[in-house]
Amino acid sequence: MPQPYLEELAKLQDEVPAESFDKVRPIIENDLGPMDKSFDFVDTNVISGASLGQVYKAKLRGQDVIIKVKRPGIEKIVEEDIHVLKKIIPFAMRFVDPNLRYSAEAMLSQFIETIHEEMDYRIESQNLKAIKKNMQSYPKLIIPSVIDDRSSKNILTMEYLPGIKITNVKALDEAGIDREQIVVRAHRIFFTMLLRHDLFHADPHPGNIAVANDGSLILYDFGMVGRLDNKTRLKLIRLYLSLIERDPTRTVSAMDDLGMLMPGYDRSIIEKGLALSIQAFHGTKVDRMEVKALMELANKTMSKFPFKLPKHLALYMRMASILEGVYLTHKVNFRFINVLQNILEEENIVRDAYVEEIKISFGRFVKSVDSAIALVPEIRQFIEQNKNMQQNKPKSRTVLLSGTILTAAIFVGSTILYSTNSTIGEIGMIGSAVIMTLSVLLRDH
Repeated sequence: MPQPYLEELAKLQDEVPAESFDKVRPIIENDLGPMDKSFDFVDTNVISGASLGQVYKAKLRGQDVIIKVKRPGIEKIVEEDIHVLKKIIPFAMRFVDPNLRYSAEAMLSQFIETIHEEMDYRIESQNLKAIKKNMQSYPKLIIPSVIDDRSSKNILTMEYLPGIKITNVKALDEAGIDREQIVVRAHRIFFTMLLRHDLFHADPHPGNIAVANDGSLILYDFGMVGRLDNKTRLKLIRLYLSLIERDPTRTVSAMDDLGMLMPGYDRSIIEKGLALSIQAFHGTKVDRMEVKALMELANKTMSKFPFKLPKHLALYMRMASILEGVYLTHKVNFRFINVLQNILEEENIVRDAYVEEIKISFGRFVKSVDSAIALVPEIRQFIEQNKNMQQNKPKSRTVLLSGTILTAAIFVGSTILYSTNSTIGEIGMIGSAVIMTLSVLLRDH
């Protein structure tokens, strides 16, 4: 979008006009009792305002704290907005590409679930504590502590941790903070949450990340979090490994397993597109003519590339794209693929992904063998018709016949599997040759 629009929309991160404190005070006192007894002092001037809540500075037992209070009447506003979205989106989606239609519906469904969780600060408190525990040993990361006896469904009181907004380039430079390291640190923190733990912060917009004087990152607002089950996480790690290892064939297979591709996609075109993307990931300049030729080829076979956004990946994609925006703001030398590789190695999660890769490849191999046999029904018919004959034949011929059938099935299955995993396919082909050789030797003896 044009820069003036971006600057205006960015104000929604932490500069939304605040409701008057006269409307906020009843919410605090309804949940916590008289304000002068709950806190030593409350500054009635808002220090930050967002769409669902606004934040005030206070003192409690001699400590600086912040009080996050839900906006008055926000539940009704949200329900009205959801009602409007449910009416507008299905109508608007009639005029867009089917892939976008599927993704928009998934995003709306995820948004409706998430927005209700965000309006309950008890859930945010639980999320914050869980992530803080998961990341407690991570260096240069600060997460505020919750003050439970001053928190409720509508109020969240936490220790006051000020910092420089992560996209305030001027202030960061004046403080002598290395912005390249800040970008790397942000990606490492959020992708470690994603790939190592069962909960990740899904709302890393600049209003929710601050930088301390020593370069540590301070995270705020844990209302929107994502969850990935272990099976999905391993699939995602497989996807990232294939990108690191520059293997577009495996990348397509991983994307398909994650449900990121529409049925009936043209695999060869997707692989060519990903091959160009992988080059760019690794810092190789992509030829514009190659991109143009690929797009022309794609447009002949499909309206657009058949990518879709499943609901269970919506928050992950949201988190990743917002972080990319933070990186683009700083315009520093940054290579995401290098950070990703370091995370996978240091967190020792590559082994699990390779084990999963082998299991999936073996499963495909078994299915491909079965498919190969199904493709040649004459083999089964031959076995049935000649069962009695085989019993009367010398053992050597039976061994040779069985070995030939098994060799053929494995070889055909391996050629099918080769298109998705060349290594396992090659192993299967070699294995078929070994089985045939053993069959001949056993026949001779």
